Amino acid sequence: MQIAGLVVGYREHIVAAHKQPLFLLLVGFISSFLLIRVSVRMIRAKVRWWPGNITPGGLHIHHMVFGVGCLLVAGIGVFATNGGHPWIDWFGLLFGIGCGLVLDEFALILHLEDVYWSAQGRKSVDAVILGILLTALLLTGSVPLSVVPGQSGSDGSGRWGLVAVISVNALMSVIALFKGKLWTGLLGIMVPGLSWIGAIRLARPASPWARWRYPERPRRQARAWRRERVLHARAERAKTWFFDLIAGAPDKVPAHHTATHRMAEAMAARAAAHLEATRAARPAEPPERGADQRRRTVQAGRARSHLGRGPRRRTP
Repeated sequence: MQIAGLVVGYREHIVAAHKQPLFLLLVGFISSFLLIRVSVRMIRAKVRWWPGNITPGGLHIHHMVFGVGCLLVAGIGVFATNGGHPWIDWFGLLFGIGCGLVLDEFALILHLEDVYWSAQGRKSVDAVILGILLTALLLTGSVPLSVVPGQSGSDGSGRWGLVAVISVNALMSVIALFKGKLWTGLLGIMVPGLSWIGAIRLARPASPWARWRYPERPRRQARAWRRERVLHARAERAKTWFFDLIAGAPDKVPAHHTATHRMAEAMAARAAAHLEATRAARPAEPPERGADQRRRTVQAGRARSHLGRGPRRRTP
C-alpha cells in the first residue's frame, strides 16, 4: 500500500505537474555526487580491488572533465530535440550527473590548482549542497523571489507591487551577502524571509559590511567578534563534522608542501619589504659620527666595568 501511494503521489505531483525532468536532474545530481565521493575516498584509502584514477599516459583526468561532457551533451541534446518527451527526461538526468561531477571539483576550477583534499576544497561541498538545495526548492514549487508568473494582476498596481517585492527582496539578499551570510543570502532569493533576517542581523566580523561600517562602531564590532567566537564557532564545528562525514576530512598540509613554501616565501617577502622601508625612512648617519659614537660607547662601557669592580679588600 505504501509503495502504491508513493507511485500515485509521484504521478500526481511530479509527472502531472511536468516536473519529471527537474526531478530526474535532482536524482542525477545527488547520485553522482555521492558515488564520486565514495569512489575518491576508496582511492584515497588505497583499496586494492577498487579501480583507481584514470591516468592514460601518466595524465590524471579529473572527473569534472566527464561532467563537462555530460553538461554539453545534455544541453545540446535538449535544443536538438526541442525539449520533447522522452528525451528531455533523459537529458535532465544526464545534466544532473554532469552538475554533480563538475561541482564536486568546483574548488579546483576556482583556485586553478588541485586542492581537492585541502581546506580550500571544502568550497566544492558548499557549492554542491547549495545547488541541491536550490534545485529541491524549485522542485517543491518555490520560484526565485517568490514570484509566480501570471499572478501579478492586470492592473498597473499589481505590476508595481511585484516590482517592489522583487527589488526589496533582492536588496535584502545583497545586504545579507555583504554581511558574510552566504547561505542566508543565496537561499533568501527563493525564500524572502531568510534574506530579511540576514540583512537585519549583525554582520560577521570579517565580512565587507563589517570592514566598511564597524570601525566607527567599536561596540558593534566587539559584539560581532563575540558572536563569531561563540555562535559561529559552534556552527563551524557542526558544519566541519557534517562535511567530514559525507566528503572526508581534508589533509594536513605537510612542511614540504608547495602551499607551505608559497606562504613562507610571501611572509619573507613582506618582512624584507618592511625592513627596506624602515631603512629608507631612517636618516643616514655620517661615517665619522657613527665611528665617534661607537668609540664613546666602548669607552663608557670600560669605565663602568672598571668602576663596578671597586677596590679589592685585603684579607687579614
